[in-house]
Order: sequence, then C-alpha cells, then structure tokens
Amino acid sequence: MQAWTLDELREAHAAEARLYHEFLRVPSMSVGYYRLPAGGTDPQSPHLEDEVYVVAHGRAKVTVGEDDREVGPGDTIFVAATVPHRFHDIAEDLGLIVFFAPPETR
Repeated sequence: MQAWTLDELREAHAAEARLYHEFLRVPSMSVGYYRLPAGGTDPQSPHLEDEVYVVAHGRAKVTVGEDDREVGPGDTIFVAATVPHRFHDIAEDLGLIVFFAPPETR
C-alpha cells in the first residue's frame, strides 16, 4: 500500500519549492499536490490529459472553459483534456489534489 497524509504532501511540496509536487505515477494515472498562495496567479495551461481536482484546503474561483464558480474544501472539479482552465481570485492559500489520466505529460 502507498498512502499519504495531507501534512506529508504539504511537507514534500514545500521541500521542492515548486507549485506542483507529483507523488504518484503508475501506467494509468498520475497524482500530485498543487498549491497556490492567496492572491497568487495560476500559471497553468491546458493539459493533454483529463484531470480531476479535489480542493484539500483554501478558497478561490475556478474557470473551466466558459464556466466559472467558487470552490472550497471538499469540492471536486473535472477538466477534460485540452480545455482551458485556471484558478483565480484566490482568497485563501489553495491546496489541491490533482489526478491526471493518463499520467501527465512532462
């Protein structure tokens, strides 16, 4: 079994000093922890893979295609491959668990 606590993910993420920390990669998917600071900017562009975001902590707005909504802890967002998306108006430090299927292209 492989298992992680949110505290472990935060620590591993902080050690890398990057916005995204991948912590699992298998043939069918990859999973990472993505953190954006309050007032920060989400620099990502559309991916070639489908994605699912689960908000671990924080509050922000997300735009996916033409849709816009507020998100907070426990919310889950699906983004189909190649669809433009970004988090914005980040009111509280935002921590997201991100699932890519197939694994994210590096």
